[in-house]
Amino acid sequence: MNIKRILMSLIGVVITAISVGLFKLAAFGVDPFQAFMAGLDQLIPIDFGTLYMLANAVLLLFALVFDRHYIGIATFINLFLLGYITDFSYRFFQSVFVSPSFLVRIVCLLVGIVVLTFGASLYITADLGVSTYDAIALIIAHTWKKGEFQYVRIGSDFVCVLLGILLFLVGKGDIKNVPTFVGIGTIITAFFMGPLIEFFAAHIARPLLKKEA
Repeated sequence: MNIKRILMSLIGVVITAISVGLFKLAAFGVDPFQAFMAGLDQLIPIDFGTLYMLANAVLLLFALVFDRHYIGIATFINLFLLGYITDFSYRFFQSVFVSPSFLVRIVCLLVGIVVLTFGASLYITADLGVSTYDAIALIIAHTWKKGEFQYVRIGSDFVCVLLGILLFLVGKGDIKNVPTFVGIGTIITAFFMGPLIEFFAAHIARPLLKKEA
């Protein structure tokens, strides 16, 4: 297994986890998959950690059935490391920015989006597996040939956000609390994550990988 690909996968997952810490500090809404999980958590009254594992297990099964090519080392790095790195980075950012101003939160949001998409472009390009959620758009775009990845990703992100809101309301969540997990950061991510991942893949990740030849 190529060392460069392994390093790209590992670095991609690590900086993606750090970006989630930035999103949490910004407090402008979480990414689309976390918005879905917030709604599911409201509907199903079990421990969130268990629920998160079960949701990812279902998505993992989807990928295994339709294209197991997307399941690899990065998938399991995502499953077992992302949560811990996110918690560590969030606590670190909180210690640095104890009471972040509105401007600091805006900067954290923008940096978080760039870091998140750059990290995703690295581990997707490394082709050693992706997160179970990323696999959905990749399978629809590349395996089923239903459209270009960046546009399929926008669609899957919006469906994820809408499902999160619907599940939250069906679970008798107060509509006033929806902005606690779906905000401007969620909307921006849903619109720009797919195109930005493709941009970084085309201009940085793929050229970097080609240098191995």
